[in-house]
Amino acid sequence: MTHIALIRHGSTAWNKEKRSQGQTDNPLDQEGREQAALLAVRLAEESWDAIYASDLERASETARIIGERLHIQEIHLDPRLREMSGGQVEGTTEEERIAKWGADWSSLDLGKELPEAGAARGIAVLEDIIRQHPDGRVIVVSHGAVLRNTLRTLVPELDIRVKLGNTSITRMIHQDQVWQCELYNCSTHLAQGKGSL
Repeated sequence: MTHIALIRHGSTAWNKEKRSQGQTDNPLDQEGREQAALLAVRLAEESWDAIYASDLERASETARIIGERLHIQEIHLDPRLREMSGGQVEGTTEEERIAKWGADWSSLDLGKELPEAGAARGIAVLEDIIRQHPDGRVIVVSHGAVLRNTLRTLVPELDIRVKLGNTSITRMIHQDQVWQCELYNCSTHLAQGKGSL
């Protein structure tokens, strides 16, 4: 049985501006670093064998903050864990997209990566992790859309209409060739840390 904690990175300035980030390499903002520190405290209540992360800065920095708290020095960076490519949409807000391409902009191609392609990347990484850590406990730090599309494929019955929050935890168990989701999009560590921020 392999336990995997899927983590969305901490917040960025573009998250606050509601700009599509895609594979644009943005850093965490100060709140994002604080969120990652609170998440690290929560994760430190358990033992973990390894940390994997997207090589984009907002995810790799989140992973490094977690790793420091857990005394895991090596972060395995994997470009397959990058966010879905947004093509021409990257860097724009909803209002800007409507102004440029009209209200039906989401039905246009605009160079966006297809959901199936993102899911295939995510699943390939998770399958590699299972082979490397067959009975392990592994943290994976990635991005909202690629994680949602991966989850939609692995656990079709899961209701993933709710977008993943920054530094949310989704816990997955892989056993006997079957994936189960035991916790989805949990951010209770952020509420617990509000008084100390």
